[in-house]
Amino acid sequence: YLNVMDRIMMKWFRKILQYSSYTILKFYSSYRMTDLVFTEKEMVNSLREYIKAEESKLAAVKSWANKLDSLTKTSTSDPEAYLAHPVNAYKLVKRLNTEWSELESLVLQNPSDGFISNMTVHRQYFPDEEDETGAAKALMRLQDTYQLDSEVLAQGKLPGTHSEARLTVDDCFGMGKTAYNEADYYHAVLWMQQALKQIDAGEETEVTKADILDYLSYSVYQMGDLPRAIELTRRLVAIDSSHQRAGGNLRYFETLLSKQMNEQHQAFEPASEEPIQLGTYTRPRDHLPEREEYEALCRGEGLQMARRSHLFCRYQDGQRNPRLLLQPLMEEDEWDSPHIVRYIHFMSEQEINKVKELAKPRLARATVRDPKTGVLTTAQYRVSKSAWLEGEDDPVIARVNQRIEDVTGLTVETAELLQVANYGVGGQYEPHYDFSRRPFDSSLKVDGNRLATFLNYMSDVEAGGATVFPDFGGTAVFWYNLFKSGEGDYRTRHAACPVLVGSKWVSNKWIHERGQEFRRPCGLTEVD
Repeated sequence: YLNVMDRIMMKWFRKILQYSSYTILKFYSSYRMTDLVFTEKEMVNSLREYIKAEESKLAAVKSWANKLDSLTKTSTSDPEAYLAHPVNAYKLVKRLNTEWSELESLVLQNPSDGFISNMTVHRQYFPDEEDETGAAKALMRLQDTYQLDSEVLAQGKLPGTHSEARLTVDDCFGMGKTAYNEADYYHAVLWMQQALKQIDAGEETEVTKADILDYLSYSVYQMGDLPRAIELTRRLVAIDSSHQRAGGNLRYFETLLSKQMNEQHQAFEPASEEPIQLGTYTRPRDHLPEREEYEALCRGEGLQMARRSHLFCRYQDGQRNPRLLLQPLMEEDEWDSPHIVRYIHFMSEQEINKVKELAKPRLARATVRDPKTGVLTTAQYRVSKSAWLEGEDDPVIARVNQRIEDVTGLTVETAELLQVANYGVGGQYEPHYDFSRRPFDSSLKVDGNRLATFLNYMSDVEAGGATVFPDFGGTAVFWYNLFKSGEGDYRTRHAACPVLVGSKWVSNKWIHERGQEFRRPCGLTEVD
């Protein structure tokens, strides 16, 4: 039996992301992003109707102009003779009093009213500046996790896709500018370099090469590469000698480099002629200590295949539970320490579709509990939309809850509601523990800590999106977060990798301690 990570690895090796989202966008789920696609289509239709109305109006005005042009040519050739005829005199007065007023009314008509009204209705659902920044960061997150060069993303060459999606010079410049404004000079360099590469290749663009070189040279300086910063700034000065900052920056960079060489007794070395690409500069470290291990596992690297011989599969009937006797579930060991198992076909297609249907209208930005205050809040390290479903919402939810209880042998009476999460492109949940590590957490007083996690995958994605455990490498469906003593099992630190292509749907049930006293009794040691 192949585990989930193996299948993702096989897809990766066999075949190995545009922004709309984000989840990215105020952390839009892929479901919400789908709504935006249809909204944009409706706006395009509205725009075409406006264009037709404008063209109709313009055609009518042109008709008036042609008719009046012919009349005025005749009248101005010999005004006195023209006005000598009483009919001409009458028609002139009538035109100026009536027909020109009608023409004025026609010109004053505003066909854009319908389009503007439609825009106003939909604008409240449009992404904003924060969303655009989030979408750009999602692309950068994918770039880092899956080690994708900017050119690969710009050309849309992603595993499992045959898309015409491309990033233009302006798009790449926008990506670089977003990173620059966040003081993320590492990504600013990568994307400004890609914008420069595309503009040098002759791509038409609104942004100028001088603008790109301005941001790129300063970002390279911030990365500590003075020779290359000087070379880029000289290119900028050659293009625009009157540039507001270029001359001053060039003198400053040259002075700084000269000082460094004198202090270190080094001779001047010209900038490398190698183009800037992924790996030219080292990505700065961030808040996550196991970042490299986490991202390697997301790429399907570092799996310890030797322990496969210790893992088994079986039919699970929940210790002869009546509801599972005739149709037991297929259970596979995913890992032995801690023990993690996977259930095959836990939910039917109809059940999955029903759960999604119930969850979609309730999806909201997923929250986490602040470790210092205990208050639920949003966080950059968890990017998804989630909804909470009760057993009373629909018989399907009650049935899924009952099945979880049957197969695990644990009561779900004290468990949390069924959480449904949707991760769009770039959606992720960085390494975390499901159990609380705050000894005085008020949420633990009634039902205790999160004893176990039951996680169900309700969709597959074309690339990315695996659940991984940085300490040992693998996937998860059910595991205990606590030892029998109630102490947290720190080996269960896990993560949801960023979705590279596709939309990931999962549901999970967090099972608490209260009510499990006789179902999972205490062990003899602290780590049983």
